[in-house]
Amino acid sequence: MQTDLSLAFLDVVEQAAIACSHTMGLGDRHRSDQVAVEAMRACLDRVQIDGRIVIGEGERDRAPMLFIGERVGAASVNGTSEFPAIDIAVDPLEGTNLCATGTANAIAVVAAAERGGLLYAPDIYMEKLVVGPRSKHAVSLDAPVVENLRAIATCLKRSVQDLVVVVLDRPRHEQLIAEIRAVGARIRLIGDGDLSAAISAALVGSGVHATMGIGGAPEGVLAAAAMRCLNGEIFGRLIIDTSEKKERAQTMGIKDPTRVYKAKDLASGKRVIFAATGVTEGTLMKGVRFFAEGSRTSSLVMQTEPHRVQFIDTIHVSSSAADNAALRF
Repeated sequence: MQTDLSLAFLDVVEQAAIACSHTMGLGDRHRSDQVAVEAMRACLDRVQIDGRIVIGEGERDRAPMLFIGERVGAASVNGTSEFPAIDIAVDPLEGTNLCATGTANAIAVVAAAERGGLLYAPDIYMEKLVVGPRSKHAVSLDAPVVENLRAIATCLKRSVQDLVVVVLDRPRHEQLIAEIRAVGARIRLIGDGDLSAAISAALVGSGVHATMGIGGAPEGVLAAAAMRCLNGEIFGRLIIDTSEKKERAQTMGIKDPTRVYKAKDLASGKRVIFAATGVTEGTLMKGVRFFAEGSRTSSLVMQTEPHRVQFIDTIHVSSSAADNAALRF
């Protein structure tokens, strides 16, 4: 990955976001996901890479496009191997329900690294704890909730009562929510979109200080790529509670089902790129906005080499309006 591919992946998430934003609020989550996948797939095949999907829409028999193991990029189209070998994690529409209902924080996401640089994770649940740079050496996935919250508060030089913890609003988190409330921290319950929440936990000024709870392992790998760029940390442990899940994990090279992964384990690549575009209005990015001559997107693009974080606002002018000098934004 000697070539800077960040702008190419920016285009990938922008096009996916624009495509599915046309379905926002229509109540058809499957249609929203489908158009995002199709747009992302078409755009990825224009990127000059020999790409392999390691986190995608699921196993091959369950996903028509962008399935785990699928080859993407110009090399797959041209049948050549002259382009760099890249592993890719995608979530064409993180928060399909959010898009379908017009709720905040739906995003289109891609992460990439050199071959072998992203964990080939099964599509199962993962126990997660995500914190920012100042707290990452003070917490543990196995520590009691109260100890972690007090440690975070100490690192941030504030009281526990000033902390905000994001938790997915699920029955499985009833005990976790009770423990957080018992120590006095504030909670932001979300219906979907734990990846956006994880990124927020590592950004100073976001108003989020940690995310806790159980979510998808694929989103954990994507969050790890973001943490590599933001210098935050994710602690994750796969929930392998059936023989079928254990077998799937073993086929993907996961030998220790109790291992606690960190960001460098889940996204180990030397050169990691993370790109996301807002679909609906969100904490980090605005949603796609349409005007007479085109659309406007808000994106976050990050990478480890060179190490940089960029918030990018883009005007996309339609071909029919390209010659119109009086664009109205």
